[in-house]
Amino acid sequence: MSEPYSAADGLVRVYPAREPNGTGLVWAHGGAFAFGDLDMPESDWVASQLAARGTTVVSVDYRLAPVPDGWTTDAAGRSPGGHHYPAASDDVLTAWSWLAENAGRLRVDRDRIAIGGTSAGGNLAAGATLRLIERRAALPALVLLAYPTLLAAQPAPDAALRAALDAQPAADRFGADLVRAMYENYLGGSVERAPLGAIPGLARPVDLVQFPPTLIVNGDVDELRVSGEAFAASLRAAGRPIDVVTEPGTEHGHLNRPHEAAASVTIERFATRLAALPASPPAPSTPASPAPLSQLAGAPGRL
Repeated sequence: MSEPYSAADGLVRVYPAREPNGTGLVWAHGGAFAFGDLDMPESDWVASQLAARGTTVVSVDYRLAPVPDGWTTDAAGRSPGGHHYPAASDDVLTAWSWLAENAGRLRVDRDRIAIGGTSAGGNLAAGATLRLIERRAALPALVLLAYPTLLAAQPAPDAALRAALDAQPAADRFGADLVRAMYENYLGGSVERAPLGAIPGLARPVDLVQFPPTLIVNGDVDELRVSGEAFAASLRAAGRPIDVVTEPGTEHGHLNRPHEAAASVTIERFATRLAALPASPPAPSTPASPAPLSQLAGAPGRL
């Protein structure tokens, strides 16, 4: 694969496909809205893997929310300062517009551009899509969500998931209080009356009638799976094409652990769906130009 490069004033890192199949993907990493970067595996490794399979990937270095009080800063030692909604969502929309405008030179079919992300990045991808619908703008051909968080107040897990979480305490790290605090930090205030762009899982079927075909890959022992399943149910109720997979044996964030076999399985799921996107119909042939008026002047029955 060719080397990635920065574009859009440093907002994105582009991973051009060496043998492009015409598909493109705007991709957002996870990190609870406040952490993560373009070098983490679920950003860099995922983009590289999909680019090696024919998709040009535009990975978004979106603005992060503040580091919450009491949370540890990342290894780079970023300051606690940050940005609340809609900053990160705006950045994803900017990246979307940039790819659409530059599709031709990147050898991407504008009708075969997808959007997606992991965890909080999945939220950003789904939320940006809802904002595009509100604007009556061109929509992604496909939405790819890996273990997304889509609700600030998510339903309790069913008995089977609760038992699995109890059996694997290390995986049980997304309780209701933590998730709500994560969203309040992202929003900079209460989750009450938050826009759908920030909490896409609140979308009703009537809000989703134009939502693109979607593939959700959830973690197996992951409480955030509940929000992905709830969003999928709303998409089904809206009559939208939706496939939901629970990747067996996984905890949250398996794409950030490329050494796990499940990470490559998910990559293949995404690559297969991207490659299957229908190509744009061929442009109609240009009709022959009419004869100039000077040639028609002497023709019978004409000017």
